[in-house]
This record gives sequence, C-alpha cells and structure tokens, in this order.
Amino acid sequence: MQVDIFTQVIVPVIGGLGIFMLGLEFMSNGIQSLAVNKMRSLLAKIAGTPVKGVIAGTFITGVIQSSTAMTVMVVGLVNAGVIGLRPAISVIMGANIGTTLGNGLIALPLGPLGLLLAGIFALVHIFAKTDKVKNIALACMGFALIFYGLNLMTGGLRPLRAMPEVMGVISSLRADSFMGLIYCVLIAAGITAMIHSSSATIGIVMGLGAAGILDWKTAVAFSLGADLGTTITSWMASLNLTKNAKRAAYAHISFNIIGVMVTIPLFFVSMDVLTWAMQWFGGDPGVPVIKDGKETFPLVPVAIGLYSTFFNIFNTVLLFPFVGVFESVLMKVGANATGDREDYTQPKYLSAAAASDPVSAVPAVQRETGRYLEAARQFLDIAKGSENAPDKIEEHYAAIDILNREIRSYTSGMFKADMHYARADLVASLIEEEDQTASLGEALYQIARRIERQPFGEVGRGLVNSLVDQVEDALRAIIPIDQVNPPVTAQAEPRLKALAEMRERCLRLGAELPWVERGAILALLGSAERAYYLIERIDSERKSVSRVVPVAAQSQTRGAEGFGGAAVPA
Repeated sequence: MQVDIFTQVIVPVIGGLGIFMLGLEFMSNGIQSLAVNKMRSLLAKIAGTPVKGVIAGTFITGVIQSSTAMTVMVVGLVNAGVIGLRPAISVIMGANIGTTLGNGLIALPLGPLGLLLAGIFALVHIFAKTDKVKNIALACMGFALIFYGLNLMTGGLRPLRAMPEVMGVISSLRADSFMGLIYCVLIAAGITAMIHSSSATIGIVMGLGAAGILDWKTAVAFSLGADLGTTITSWMASLNLTKNAKRAAYAHISFNIIGVMVTIPLFFVSMDVLTWAMQWFGGDPGVPVIKDGKETFPLVPVAIGLYSTFFNIFNTVLLFPFVGVFESVLMKVGANATGDREDYTQPKYLSAAAASDPVSAVPAVQRETGRYLEAARQFLDIAKGSENAPDKIEEHYAAIDILNREIRSYTSGMFKADMHYARADLVASLIEEEDQTASLGEALYQIARRIERQPFGEVGRGLVNSLVDQVEDALRAIIPIDQVNPPVTAQAEPRLKALAEMRERCLRLGAELPWVERGAILALLGSAERAYYLIERIDSERKSVSRVVPVAAQSQTRGAEGFGGAAVPA
C-alpha cells in the first residue's frame, strides 16, 4: 500500500500533538477556575490515602480503559492544584493496573466522539451566561480534545504498520537472549511512545503473535516494552506545567522503568512460570492451531494479557510501600541551588479537625495568611530579578490565588449557626484581613508584571529599583505576621511623600527617560500607593479585634462567651 508520508503521517501527528497539548491546557485551566476547594474535597474522599488512590486509579482506568488518558488527567489535576503529589502517585500506580483489564478503548470510535464532544462543549462555553458553566464546559472540552488529539496521532502513525520495511524489522526480532530481549523492549517502547497508547501497541503485538509473525515470547517482551513507552505521554503532558505536575509524570516514568529493570533479569524464569500457568488457560501458547488451512496461535494474546496484568500488579505491590520515599525523592526534582520552591497550592497549617476549635483554628489561619504574604512578597523578588525568585510569574500568581481561596473557605467554615457575637466578630475580621491581603498580593503582582514586561534603561531601572526597595521596606510592617514590634510603621502617609518626589523626578527627566518607560513608572507609582494603603488597612484590621483566643473560651456558655475573659452581650 502506497503511503503519503506528509498527508497521512506528518499532518495528523503534528496536528494531533497540538490538539492534545491544547486540550490538556483547557482542561487544567477549566478545573483551576472552578470550585477548587470542592474538587479537592471530593478527590480526597476517593484518593485521600495511598490505598484508596490505587483503588481509585485501578477502577477509573479499568472503566475508561486508558492509562494514558488517566495519567494525563492526573497530571492536569496536579497542575491545577486540585490534588497533591502523594495521592497522584498512588492513583498512577492504580492506573497501571487498570489499563490491563481490557483493550476495549482501542475498538471504540473515540476520535470522532472526542471531536463531537469538544464541539458541543465549545458551543456551551461560548453561549454560557455564567462563569461556572463556562469553566465546566472548558474543562470538558479539554478532556475531549485530549482523546481526539491522541486519536489523530495514533491514526497518523498507523499507516507505518502496513509498510514492509517496518514489519520486516519487527518480525526479525527474537527475545531468545538478553540482548534480543532488550532490543525488543526498546523498540516496543519507541513504538508506544509514537502512538501514545500501550493498549494499542499490545493489541498490535497480540495480532502479530496470533498470526505467527512474532514468536510468543518475543510478543510478550514487546508488551513489556509497551508499558515502558507509555510513560512518554505523561512526560509530554507535564511540559511547561508546574513542578508538581512534572513530578507526577516522573512518578509514572520511574515506576515503569524500575519495574522493567527488575523484570528483565527475571524474564526467562517468568516465561517458564507463564508456560506452567497457561495450562489453566488452554495450554502451550507456542503450539499452533490449524484454522482454514493456516497456522494460528490463539493463546498468544492470552499469554500477553496474563503477563501484562502480572507485570503491573507485581510492579505496584513491589513499589507501593515506597510511596513516601518516591514523594521525598521527587520533591527534590527541579530543585536549584537555593532549594526547591514551596508548593503554595497546598495549605500547610489548615487542619479540618481543628476548624471547630478556635484555639487551634485562629492561629492556623494566621500562620497560613502569613505564608500567603510571604509568597506575595516574592513578586518583588521577580521584579528585582533575584536568583531565588519564582521562575514564572503567572504560575506563582495562580498558586497563591488557590492558597487564598483555601484560607477564605477554611475561615468561612468556622462560622456556626449558634456562634456568639464575639467569636463571629473575630472570624469576620480574619476574613476581612484575608481579603485585604489578597488585594495586596494583586498589587504586588501588578508591580512585578509591569516591570517584567517593560525593559528599562539605566535611568529607568534605577527609579524602578528604588521604588521596589521602598515597597519591600513597607512590607516589613506586616511580615512576618507574628512580630510584636515591627521595625517600621504601617502608616501610608509618611511614604506618600517619597512617591510624590519620585513622580516629580520622573516628569522632570528629559530624553534620558523614554516616554514609554515614564508611563510604566507612573503606573508603578499607583500600584505602590495602593500597596501602602493596603498594608495600613491590614495592620489596622489585625488591631481591631484581638487575635488571642483564651483556652477558657472553649468552656464558656453561649450567653457568656467572649475572647477577652469577660462576658460580651449577645
């Protein structure tokens, strides 16, 4: 069969890759814009522990019959901050088992279905009236495009299977020695990496083995390589995403690599075991059966299915006790000389068990709010180009936005129907402080973004650096959050004079300060002024209601409950 390489291979492969990556971004953005707190809570019930994560990964992947889609989805959820690294690791473990439960997905017309669903959800997204519906449609459209993109890539490489040169290379391989085994594994891994589906590769190998083109042990070796090659999709999915998303992909890769490295030395022994086990499933897979005058090997697919299932179960059982070790090692991935970046998508101090106990909950909220402020201050590191600054400003902004929503959701949950006024007043004050800190984070983000986007000359850079230093000095009034005697005042008025002087200097400079830089600096002065007023308001809010919760408040009755030791009228 004549194959047009450009139209039948290059176009669908490159187009499918672009659609696949776009679908992943749409899904991640849609999920992140939805109610992240509710999503995290829901997933915590499904995969809150490593055991539940494995079960959830096995079940869901067994239903959709695609570990690729499942792994890509998990990477996207990690990138959106919906689930943490440890639950993701266990879910990916389960996905490896779930994909062996069948190969039904290959026979389904998921490409046209994915395109149809993507079109439907695209129309919903365009005509929706509310942001919630738009974001749900965006996430669903992204997931549908992932399937369609994978289908395009698979279809683009399918014509290669009909090329005699390709089939000649495959049929000439035999896994009758360690070197032959390694070649088979690597070639199968490469094929799977190209078509992005271990199930598809295994289906092809089953057909080749059943037709007698491949020796049955060689076919089994190819299935081992398919489990290795499928990791390329999760790696591709993690490109340009957060470090935790990359770590989730690396977890998938490391599981399968370790499993293959352990299994290869045991391959020939396992073939003897498989031959013995096959007596309960029809007999020796290497014995041909004559059908329509031709030799066939109907038991080869059975042997491949058994071995693939055993491999993934064995791999999970072997590595499951080391989930914590994997997490610790992976957390070091991407670390630089100054240490790895803190994951601000995950609260550090908020505990669901302590939410109803103000003695524990109030200090936890304060510490988490202080953590948010420390993260917001890092925008100034970005503005100054510090070595320890976050790599990507938009990624950092999205992370602390998730953290702020977590803090406000947690604090709102502290309200109770029968809560006394004094306690409600404190919770309300905490929420107001959180709102002001979020506004401060937005102001600092605007400063960093304007400086990052606008190149400055020597004169302009000097003014900008002076302004950033002044804002950073003002933040010392509220950071760290637990200081008793701040080294500087939080009042905005004393700092406005310096802004006015900088504005006048900016306007009086001649040609040495280009007009575009002048405009950017004037905009920065406005952001700095907002930051000063917000710092003052945050400080005033902290002083308006005492943050000290006496232990005695827990035992006070509803009619005499207060935070200062005295009864407060209802």
